Amino acid sequence: MSYNLVWFKRDLRVHDHAPLLYASRNAPVLCLFIIEPSLWAADDVATHHYQFLRDSLLDLELALRKRGGGLRIEVGEAVAVLQRLWQEAPFLALYSHQETGNWLSFQRDLAVQGWCREHGLLWHEFAQFGVVRRLQNRDLWKAHWEALMAEPCLEPPVCDWIALPEPFTWPEPNSLGLLQPDLPLRQLGGRRQGIETLRDFLFERCGAYRGGISSPLSAPTACSRLSAYLAFGCLSLREVVQATRRQLAALPRGDARRAGLTAFVSRLYWHCHFMQKLESEPELEFTNLHRGYDGLREADWNPVHFQALSAGQTGWPLVDACVAMLQQTGWLNFRMRAMLVSVASYPLWLHWQPVGTWLARQFLDYEPGIHWSQMQMQAGTTGINTTRVYNPIKQARDHDPHGHFVRHWLPALRRVPNEWLFEPWRMSVKLQQQCGLRIGVDIAEPLVDLESATRQAKTRVYQVRGRADVKAAKAAIVEKHGSRKQPTRRRPTQAAACDWVQTQLDF
Repeated sequence: MSYNLVWFKRDLRVHDHAPLLYASRNAPVLCLFIIEPSLWAADDVATHHYQFLRDSLLDLELALRKRGGGLRIEVGEAVAVLQRLWQEAPFLALYSHQETGNWLSFQRDLAVQGWCREHGLLWHEFAQFGVVRRLQNRDLWKAHWEALMAEPCLEPPVCDWIALPEPFTWPEPNSLGLLQPDLPLRQLGGRRQGIETLRDFLFERCGAYRGGISSPLSAPTACSRLSAYLAFGCLSLREVVQATRRQLAALPRGDARRAGLTAFVSRLYWHCHFMQKLESEPELEFTNLHRGYDGLREADWNPVHFQALSAGQTGWPLVDACVAMLQQTGWLNFRMRAMLVSVASYPLWLHWQPVGTWLARQFLDYEPGIHWSQMQMQAGTTGINTTRVYNPIKQARDHDPHGHFVRHWLPALRRVPNEWLFEPWRMSVKLQQQCGLRIGVDIAEPLVDLESATRQAKTRVYQVRGRADVKAAKAAIVEKHGSRKQPTRRRPTQAAACDWVQTQLDF
């Protein structure tokens, strides 16, 4: 019997799923997910990603079984798996969502495209985010995003299903090269968990969003916590946008939750804005957005600095506490993520790419399009964004003034008085002894002098930024990647380019 093949990737749901709906309209359907060893052997994934994926696939399989279907899971490279299914029984067409993933998934999709062409097979790909393939410029991008978000969400279809083989045996993480333990405090995967998190945020927690997302103390509950469910496609972005706007319209004037939801919608827009950058320029995972910054940090790689950062032993308490939280939860709020990248890029003078690969492994909600765009923006290599340098001592005083976050994640500092908590290396030996703290043992000494190292780093970045050739290349980058305040067809001049940069959102 002929059938249509629906290839699930990072879209693990049956609701608002265009490939499933359209595949069901003219033939029986076989739903497929492929565990691809080459993707799981990459440096930007870890065991907790696999376990979250497994949670989500089990939830998806249950949803399909409730509708009389099921999910076929295969282990192998995508082209080889498709060829195997084709040899079993040729299918009519391949259906999937578009994916803006890492370089490996991009190359995989090119290989699948070639295989489909060789077999005379149509591959129907559907957008699930506000990302436009082969986009020439950003002039009408926002209008496209709004139009996509306004389309009705799709209900799960009634399908004729292809019978499945014997139950699937899950490969253990170590068989895929994933040797890290799972994170003890990570979020659980699956659509049901995602829906529960969305409802909790929209009806309860959103009131604290606007004022609470910067502090690592309040952010775990003030933030939506939906990022992992969007990254794995347990929820569609469109249903989140529409649910948020419905709740916003239902709230009375003066309700504190309105400000939070309004700010949240703007960040859903920026979610796709940053993904579009990688879609338009996949090399951003490896190369500077502005090539004038090539060579800025690459030759100065310091493995001692990187090891200290990744082990949470920089000596700056807020930085090390953030790393400790990541190692347990796989999550950190945006400001603290930005601070980590800033500390890595400026006082530690580390190139963004290896740091970004390490952080990709840490973040449960790793979304390549957002991740690599943000890495470069915080490292100052986009050439079009304001340089952002976060002082970890000031950030601690501003966002953890009583030291609750630092003391929670760094138990060795729990007896240190507030006035010394964020600079414990300045304590006298006698006071250290009274606090039961040994600098260099219980907490590292800072690797560099923060003030002088930061000043030197900024000087080096500004020297590049001030070069005539670097300034001259700026307008073309803005034309391709910069946000637009108003839809227009007018090409910005070099002088006006600075007004087209992402200035609407204060990170």
